Amino acid sequence: MERMSSRLRPLPALAALALALLLASGCGSSDGGDYGGAHPDYAKALAGAPAPLAAIYKQGDKLLGGGVSAYEKQLGGLRGYPVVVNLWASWCGPCRAEFPSLQNLSARYGKKVAFLGVNSEDSSDAAATFLSEAPLPYPSYSDPDKDIYDTVGGGIGFPNTAYYDPSGELVYVKQGGYGSEADLLADIRQYALKSG
Repeated sequence: MERMSSRLRPLPALAALALALLLASGCGSSDGGDYGGAHPDYAKALAGAPAPLAAIYKQGDKLLGGGVSAYEKQLGGLRGYPVVVNLWASWCGPCRAEFPSLQNLSARYGKKVAFLGVNSEDSSDAAATFLSEAPLPYPSYSDPDKDIYDTVGGGIGFPNTAYYDPSGELVYVKQGGYGSEADLLADIRQYALKSG
């Protein structure tokens, strides 16, 4: 028994090392965004948005239920506008890192482009807490079992961003996070604003 217990002693050190590596890799980290209440004035930025877009912005930060059918119904109600959908989880460091860019660009382009979120593989409490720290002007669909995620074709991991054209056709899914706001803006211009 003495031999076995001496072998087990390094396990706490290994567990600590594994945790440190996990946190450094991004997912699980609470780092990745300087929220501090510094986000755009959404009411001012989105004032005068067309009625279908204004309706979504009235639901800012809400976690909506209803699954795939509610999500698809929402997309149907947004026909005529391009839609950018961010698939995220509160526990994902890269998701958190791109939230400031989503905040800025949704405020900047939200009168021409509809923005939505899909919160997958997450608890509602954790997602709501994160949204209170990093508010968005648009709602996210709660997707704990990844049903919407799979419908969109999210692939493996988080975050992902899906682009729908004004006819409601899915035209592109960016898998993985954006390295910069400029990269996200380039895709918004290419896939969401090219027709507008």
